[in-house]
Amino acid sequence: MSRTIVVTGGGVGIGRAVAAAFAADGDRVFITGRREGVLKETAAQLGANVEPVVCDATDVDQIEALRERLPEVVDVLVNNVGGTANLHPDLSGDLRALVEHWKANLDSNLMAAVLTTTVVEPLLPEGGAVIHIGSFATDRGQGSYGAAKAALASWNLHLARRLGPRGITTNVVSPGYIAETEFFGAHLTPEFHQARTAETLLGRAGVPEDVAGVVHFLATPGARHITAQVLHVNGGALTTR
Repeated sequence: MSRTIVVTGGGVGIGRAVAAAFAADGDRVFITGRREGVLKETAAQLGANVEPVVCDATDVDQIEALRERLPEVVDVLVNNVGGTANLHPDLSGDLRALVEHWKANLDSNLMAAVLTTTVVEPLLPEGGAVIHIGSFATDRGQGSYGAAKAALASWNLHLARRLGPRGITTNVVSPGYIAETEFFGAHLTPEFHQARTAETLLGRAGVPEDVAGVVHFLATPGARHITAQVLHVNGGALTTR
């Protein structure tokens, strides 16, 4: 039986790979994002069961409108939208710019997930799953972006306590360096790629499909007793015990 999946930021990168994994199962997949052209192109490539919906996940009005586009049951929500507009901002001495930078990262990496989940939560059935895309920046002290992803992981614990009695799981998948995405922009030089790859124990950069595979697993019957967790996908660049 096919399910209904919502993937925010589903037009490119990790979100696209996640959407592709569920679409391959024959699930009905809604991909959201701000760029209509990108969403339509991705939907056309992934198949007729993928539906594009333009929605800025940080905009309350657009999130409320999203609810009207969704069916009465959403089996899986993947909060993938996020990122940072400036990896290395120079904000010295400009407090207003500092505030705006922090707010932007909190909005895109925390509030987008909070808003989307709040709208979708009543639609989730028993056996449903919520999966957030975090980052190993949480554990590497990477400024406002890392702090926002850390807040997402903390909020996930609260969400797990709330959804658990309904038989719904919620987890964070935390990627390391993933190549083939738009995240790094102009910072993705050959030298940067080599340095990040050298940090891994596997000797290769991650790709979006590495993350999508873990997300897909968390929505299967085999993951029904996994909740309130952070699952790392970083090739060993950040080790845990």
